[in-house]
Amino acid sequence: MDRSLFIDGFWRAASDGSTREIRSPHDGSLVVVVSEATATDSSAAIDAARRSFDSGEFASWSWRRRSDLVARIADLLERDAVEIARKESGDTGKRLVEAEYDLADVISVFRYYAKLGVAVDDRIVQTGDDRIRSRITHEPVGVCALIGPWNYPLLQASWKVAPALMAGCSFILKPSELTPSTAIHLMHIIQEAGAPTGVANLILGAGTIAGAPLTQDSRVDLVSFTGGLMTGRRIMAAAAETVKKVALELGGKNPNIIFADADIDAAIDNAVTAVFLHSGQVCSAGTRLLVERSIHDRVVSEIVRRAKAIRMGGPDDLLAETGPLISRAHLEKVERYVDSAIAEGATLLTGGKRSGEKSHSAGWYFEPTVLDGCNTRMSCVQDESFGPVLTIEVFDTEEEAISLGNDTIYGLAGAVWSADTEKTERVARALRHGTIWINDFGPYRAQAEWGGFKSSGIRRELGPSGLDEYLEIKHIWTNTSPAHSGWFSDEEQGEDS
Repeated sequence: MDRSLFIDGFWRAASDGSTREIRSPHDGSLVVVVSEATATDSSAAIDAARRSFDSGEFASWSWRRRSDLVARIADLLERDAVEIARKESGDTGKRLVEAEYDLADVISVFRYYAKLGVAVDDRIVQTGDDRIRSRITHEPVGVCALIGPWNYPLLQASWKVAPALMAGCSFILKPSELTPSTAIHLMHIIQEAGAPTGVANLILGAGTIAGAPLTQDSRVDLVSFTGGLMTGRRIMAAAAETVKKVALELGGKNPNIIFADADIDAAIDNAVTAVFLHSGQVCSAGTRLLVERSIHDRVVSEIVRRAKAIRMGGPDDLLAETGPLISRAHLEKVERYVDSAIAEGATLLTGGKRSGEKSHSAGWYFEPTVLDGCNTRMSCVQDESFGPVLTIEVFDTEEEAISLGNDTIYGLAGAVWSADTEKTERVARALRHGTIWINDFGPYRAQAEWGGFKSSGIRRELGPSGLDEYLEIKHIWTNTSPAHSGWFSDEEQGEDS
């Protein structure tokens, strides 16, 4: 019987013995069999995290000691990098080289928070009274439910786990049921690094069964979720019942704006990467291309040429440039999305169907797709496909570009391309998105906050704010010369005559 749930310091099977097969998106081959948690298992994990936190052991560790733990985890991740990258590419179907890049980012996140934590200090409040000592302290928020997506399983987990540990929280990690392997490995590493029993717990399984208790239980103090908008709304509603903290990153519909005075060749190259990397399964993918009308034909024809030349393949295909979609269900969703776009009036310039390559027949491959003639009234411009699908819109003025870029319920990321620095600054400030790249697309750093406006979510991950999510602020006021307040009289009152 498989034992891949980690609860209260022990590896366990699901309480009812259920398991799930994880199959490769590349060819459907069996990757691993894991335990499939029940609601009872999730409750047991919450119990363990609650006992651990309420004992005060981990929370009482010094910042330096917790920093040493987080840094040790980074070292162990680096030691196991080859094995972890292979597990990540096995679950997701992404190229091994992409998984290796992702793992380097994971390690950088743990190292960043290990250094940041030791810089946290009390803030002294000046009261103007020498008798008073007033200070602001930081304490762990408590028990955290950390729920991750399938597209960047370990990377997204690191954005939550590293600051949670640095803050002194206890947690339950629930990765996507489609991509559990690297979360399992991470738990082994956290255990080896020396985290106290019950601090780190792992639940595997579907969100409706294993995940729902994490968002509803009053013993959980914070829920951090990365995933789809509909699920995020349900989590927010469930968390409201117990007034727990919520941090949500819910995807985006990200405009990539190219002005006629840009470095066109660089803009085109980055536009191709922005939408087709990882077959578009990226929350910040540049799936909306907004092109100034005068350069439309030049830009679009070159993007179509580049899209047709993209080589798709599995994790071990050294010549592949991108891989499959995560599942059959997701492939069918992207197919419907493109069909709907064409029905709305979009012009299909390339792609729009499953790959016809014989070597792709057992997997979930969808051709890089370009849709022209789009506008913001179309669902393909407003809805997230999470696939290798680019929609193209045109604009004539700076004001129109800004208006189009903001015409979405999402607000995660965007980019602006122009040689005019004053114009790029104006547009960057006017766009209602959490990250704006100027003459670039996609890079991020652990030191810089990440998150979105509007329906792309609430709160921030990474940067100092990413640690703040897992801390409570407490004000401690000390009067060194206590005295009577003098507000109310302490004399006895006589009786009325």
